[in-house]
Amino acid sequence: MKKIIVAIDGFSSCGKSTMAKDLAKSVGYAYVDSGAMYRAVTLYCQRNGWIVDGVVNQEELQKAIDSILIEFCYNPTMNRNETYLNKENVEDEIRTLRVSEEVSIVSSIGFVRKAMVKQQQGYAKDRGIVMDGRDIGTVVFPDAELKVFLVASAEIRAQRRYNELIAKGEEVSYDDILENVKQRDYLDQTREESPLVKADDALELDNGNLTIEEQRQWLLDRFNERLK
Repeated sequence: MKKIIVAIDGFSSCGKSTMAKDLAKSVGYAYVDSGAMYRAVTLYCQRNGWIVDGVVNQEELQKAIDSILIEFCYNPTMNRNETYLNKENVEDEIRTLRVSEEVSIVSSIGFVRKAMVKQQQGYAKDRGIVMDGRDIGTVVFPDAELKVFLVASAEIRAQRRYNELIAKGEEVSYDDILENVKQRDYLDQTREESPLVKADDALELDNGNLTIEEQRQWLLDRFNERLK
């Protein structure tokens, strides 16, 4: 059977990962969360004290970048893919607000993006993959057969993120999260290296008022159209 590459891009907290994971599970494809990779690199920097007042020690990070190994392993108990940083499970730690506040700074660094893109492209040698991120359809897989660009208002996205963190037991402020969402939007769209832009051939979906089931069906329909 024909296999394709599905690229899902969009703003932070748009539900890209939820859509991508659901589709991958439904059609038996591999799923890669590219955003988790940048979060893992950010966590690595934080642990080493390489981010001070919003500035990354790029000299030290560049020395280490080739030794940063990021892998994904399925956890059947949690029914999810989990992110491993140099063989350590960091799935929960990379989802904290502390990492969210600095991931856009790290992901804007050219040599970091090049290193991550190289790893990402290696996952899709035989196609049959669903990947979400900021530049999947424009940089990582410009030849992807199905490209989707997700949008939703900053307020809706902040509420989703707030609910997610509260459910995990974190003490967070909605206003702080909204500010973080807006700041990440600005940084993602204005960075020099692979800025967040919609690919010319991407399908745009505003999922602000859609249920998970509605967006799941919409994406599955688009996927089946590409297989014809």
